[in-house]
Amino acid sequence: MIERIKRMVIKEFIQIFRDPRMKAMVLGAPLMQMLLFGYAVTFDVRNVRLAVYDGDMTYESRELVRRFEASGYFTLTRRLESAGEARDTLDRGGATIVLVMERGFSEDIKARKTAMAQVLADGTDSNTAMIAISYATGIIGRFGTDTGGAKIAAMARPMELKTRVWYNPDLKSRNYNVPGVIAFVIMLLSLLLTSMAIVREREIGTIEQLMVTPLKPVELILGKTIPFALIGFLDMFVVITVAVFWFDIPIKGSITLLAGCTAIYLLSTLGIGLFISTIAATQQQALMATFLIFAPSVLLSGFMFPVENMPVFFQYVTLANPLRHFLVIIRGIFLKGIGLEALWPQALALLLLGTIFLTLSSMRFRKKLG
Repeated sequence: MIERIKRMVIKEFIQIFRDPRMKAMVLGAPLMQMLLFGYAVTFDVRNVRLAVYDGDMTYESRELVRRFEASGYFTLTRRLESAGEARDTLDRGGATIVLVMERGFSEDIKARKTAMAQVLADGTDSNTAMIAISYATGIIGRFGTDTGGAKIAAMARPMELKTRVWYNPDLKSRNYNVPGVIAFVIMLLSLLLTSMAIVREREIGTIEQLMVTPLKPVELILGKTIPFALIGFLDMFVVITVAVFWFDIPIKGSITLLAGCTAIYLLSTLGIGLFISTIAATQQQALMATFLIFAPSVLLSGFMFPVENMPVFFQYVTLANPLRHFLVIIRGIFLKGIGLEALWPQALALLLLGTIFLTLSSMRFRKKLG
């Protein structure tokens, strides 16, 4: 049995690397996707277009505007002649954030009164608006502290709030997103490769030759799965190397645990790919089915939207999604450095899903042979 599987695996590797397009897909696509998504997928907001109405025209008002520009988050694109232009500017998309300071702004600061600086935001893109407002609030808060100086410090403080961020102290969204990109790049590649494995044999007419060999269905399934599992590991190593040495994202947890969890993650993704391969008649159908499964898998994984924010029904649906469980694992290992004692529920879920998908694929293939 082992010798037959070994011969099958060698035959698959020869078939894969004999095709130049397949070699580019196996070796080049993950690297290109990692670099592309690593830069593009980010929640950080930069160069927010800022419009300013400075009705005070004093040192304090100009200093606040200067701090907005110096922060790196905002780009001053327009100065308004009146506060009434703020609405028109936002309506026409002339700015994302409008800072309004009326006459008397600096006098209120000097008189130790509450100085009013109004921030208006274009909420069409709610994510950008919320982040930009948080940036603006921080800048204004620091400005208020600096200009208040000793007076504020001398005031009685009944309560003091201290904030500390764990695991990602700089709040870099890339540290959070890149491990997720690794997970879905591996899923996409393994689905694509395996979904076309049996279909390709059928299209080129070699499936009948395989059927008349002494290979049993389970041996054929293993022979088809093992090469793509090894390729998945190779691609995983490549994209993790890029994440660590190119994007400077350290792995705080165990690499051995990550490799083990990757193995059971690949079980489930390869199982889904093989199942697609048993129901598709052509490579085009397999390709379409792969993307029909991959797109909702990403949307229902927690990569873009928190699972907890989804309706309860869809939260249960996500339990059948391997990507959801592996995202928790890879982010936990990369960012938190946690071990199996915390990640065993996700690892167990991946193991169950992998067993189910591979069993279904094997049964489906046996039925077709019959």
